[in-house]
Amino acid sequence: MVNAGAMSGSGNLMDFLDEPFPDVGTYEDFHTIDWLREKSRDTDRHRKITSKSKESVWEFIKGLLDAWSGWVVMLLIGLLAGTLAGVIDLAVDWMTDLKEGVCLSAFWYSHEQCCWTSNETTFEDRDKCPLWQKWSELLVNQSEGASAYILNYLMYILWALLFAFLAVSLVRVFAPYACGSGIPEIKTILSGFIIRGYLGKWTLLIKTVTLVLVVSSGLSLGKEGPLVHVACCCGNFFSSLFSKYSKNEGKRREVLSAAAAAGVSVAFGAPIGGVLFSLEEVSYYFPLKTLWRSFFAALVAAFTLRSINPFGNSRLVLFYVEYHTPWRRKTTKLGKYPVLEVIVVTAITAIIAYPNPYTRRSTSELISELFNDCGALESSQLCDYINDPNMTRPVDDIPDRPAGFGVYTAMWQLALALIFKIVITIFTFGMKIPSGLFIPSMAVGAMAGRMVGIGVEQLAYHHHDWIIFRNWCRPGADCVTPGLYAMVGAAACLGGVTRMTVSLVVIMFELTGGLEYIVPLMAAAVTSKWVADAFGKEGIYEAHIHLNGYPFLDVKDEFTHRTLATDVMRPRRGEPPLSVLTQDSMTVEDVETLIKETDYNGFPVVVSRDSERLIGFAQRRELILAIKNARQRQEGIVSNSIMYFTEEPPELPANSPHPLKLRRVLNLSPFTVTDHTPMETVVDIFRKLGLRQCLVTRSGRLLGIITKKDVLRHMAQMANQDPESIMFN
Repeated sequence: MVNAGAMSGSGNLMDFLDEPFPDVGTYEDFHTIDWLREKSRDTDRHRKITSKSKESVWEFIKGLLDAWSGWVVMLLIGLLAGTLAGVIDLAVDWMTDLKEGVCLSAFWYSHEQCCWTSNETTFEDRDKCPLWQKWSELLVNQSEGASAYILNYLMYILWALLFAFLAVSLVRVFAPYACGSGIPEIKTILSGFIIRGYLGKWTLLIKTVTLVLVVSSGLSLGKEGPLVHVACCCGNFFSSLFSKYSKNEGKRREVLSAAAAAGVSVAFGAPIGGVLFSLEEVSYYFPLKTLWRSFFAALVAAFTLRSINPFGNSRLVLFYVEYHTPWRRKTTKLGKYPVLEVIVVTAITAIIAYPNPYTRRSTSELISELFNDCGALESSQLCDYINDPNMTRPVDDIPDRPAGFGVYTAMWQLALALIFKIVITIFTFGMKIPSGLFIPSMAVGAMAGRMVGIGVEQLAYHHHDWIIFRNWCRPGADCVTPGLYAMVGAAACLGGVTRMTVSLVVIMFELTGGLEYIVPLMAAAVTSKWVADAFGKEGIYEAHIHLNGYPFLDVKDEFTHRTLATDVMRPRRGEPPLSVLTQDSMTVEDVETLIKETDYNGFPVVVSRDSERLIGFAQRRELILAIKNARQRQEGIVSNSIMYFTEEPPELPANSPHPLKLRRVLNLSPFTVTDHTPMETVVDIFRKLGLRQCLVTRSGRLLGIITKKDVLRHMAQMANQDPESIMFN
């Protein structure tokens, strides 16, 4: 027996892992990252940079550039996200109006832009101008009558079908990940899950283009949720340009958290709300520096969008308002044919939506009208009140008035629109196209709120002596603002769907621009959450994550059952023993056979099979890469070569092949718990440390392993749910 280090005649045995090789430290698709390892790697990288910065001026400058790279990435994300949002808003505005007509002076102008440039437009007929022609005027030179109405109706449907068909075709052929809202997947990715291509360049391009198409088609969906996905794609692209983020999945997720904030910032014109949304709703790990960088990215994005000024009013959203008073499906038969599904739902939407003016227009314009206060110059049906000819009060302080014919007409049209929106949104969300739920939810709540507001307003006007109105509503006073009811209703409905609270209130506050309405908004957000929680604890995004079987361990979930680690660990009774590696007695062929016959993400390393004393843990992917690179770069490595994880090689016969040292891929400090650790503690450890797995020991002897999937399946089983719904680890 001789020491293997002398076999080749050289003084020491080469450890090829002293030099990095491609893909080491990376993860396979649909697997969870190891947060502790990523944090440790970043600490080592930072320590190395700090040490080198003292060696020379150039290394010091490189250290400064590394420190500032995070802010540079945030700046780039904000600029690109804001630009894309502005382009999307402009394109949607034009293509939505294209369904009804075209501008003769410049076909790329929307209806409003076309009439801005006309010298013949009057204030009373500001929506009508000679330069803008409906399709019936352009094709058959008729603007009124049954034939003109039918032709405009058919053109509206044809344009809607064309936009929807193009969108679903582009998604299906070029970027399947561009469908849906994206927020459930973003939440899962930020929790540490790997979905290759979900934030790729093709997804960014196709999602941006198809988002314009589907919103313009008139489907009951919004662009606000998908804008978060678009911003995260921007964040992923720019983080890949800096090794600090591209080589560390944990650091990359800090960038993505900030990108999500920028997405909400440009979606609602709410930079502070965007930061809180990222913190409250989507982020899993949110250190203090990410908070500041998120705010910076959101600020840059909002400033960029404001500079583009897509709505021509210096506002970041279409439905910014001010008041002047102090107060997805899983399996369906149709779902198997995504193109047909989109075409059918679009056709139904267009056919039913066109006759009703409140469903024909874009949802953002609808919300804008519902939020608006009725001033003296408003021409909307919702503001058709009977005015007192002797009124001499200021324009912004109009008293409550009896409703006119237009208001009553608008009420039944809104009631029909409300029913239609609720039903069609259920079928629209989940189709294979980009689809957000923020705007449809707000529209439903705003319609209900506006109708309630008008009802209360008329009650207060006709029955101001009732006890509920007597103390605060005098005759001739402006007591009730229906637009405020619409705003509160929108917040309540969105809160009930998503379970947002703090971020929702701040977003709505930034939309309205007034601190006076925070109290009713807070009351609406809390009440809607209580009512929705009575039906189920999951919001729409958590339900979507659960439906897809993603391994998302929600920090909001409580685990109060009195089970132990030994009840959850594998192997269980009757199962084969745990697959392990020994520290210095297995050959390369033995390890390759074990990897081939199992699908585990990693293997515990023990002293020997007899003692089962734990040494560390080796990841499956790194073992595969290490063996592959060793065969290519190190001479003498064959199938019979002994593989060892110790500092010194084992003593082998003189004629033995070269051993393979793999100590560098071994995690010498894997997280362990004892078999009697309460599962409540184990769940808390997985949640707060972001573990992929932990090993179960007793007095240093390995007993089993608990993975994230095991934890989630156990929680589902304890909640009387199907544990097999958790499909990924």
